[in-house]
Amino acid sequence: MSETVIKPKPKVKKTRWAIAHIKSTYNNTIVTVTDITGAETLVRCSGGQVVKADRLESSASAAMQIAKKVADSLKDNGIGGLYLRVKAKGGHNGPRNTGPGAQAFIKAISRRGVKIGKIEDVTPEPHDGCRAKGGRRGRRV
Repeated sequence: MSETVIKPKPKVKKTRWAIAHIKSTYNNTIVTVTDITGAETLVRCSGGQVVKADRLESSASAAMQIAKKVADSLKDNGIGGLYLRVKAKGGHNGPRNTGPGAQAFIKAISRRGVKIGKIEDVTPEPHDGCRAKGGRRGRRV
């Protein structure tokens, strides 16, 4: 009789997820990471915390430094994946496209080994509330 050896199944480590709220304008990049419900803030970082000059707060290099700080904090909290909610200024007068820091943050955080789940654009859209500036014939340059 031959004995069959039953090997135990390897334990699959479940990835813990969080939500990264990225507000990227032409003046700054602000990243707030919350738990999956959005109730508890885990990490908060902005361009002003990582660079000295005001004009560099929205740059791609500042966003990469923000991603480094965020990834280190996530590793300490045991979180391996992020859902991304990207927001530009938007509204009835702001630009609807994000600043240069949003794409740089997404690339840098994925290179740090954090899994990216879903990228969602949450820029506020006007619902014909306030009148847009510029006058009847638009802005003349």
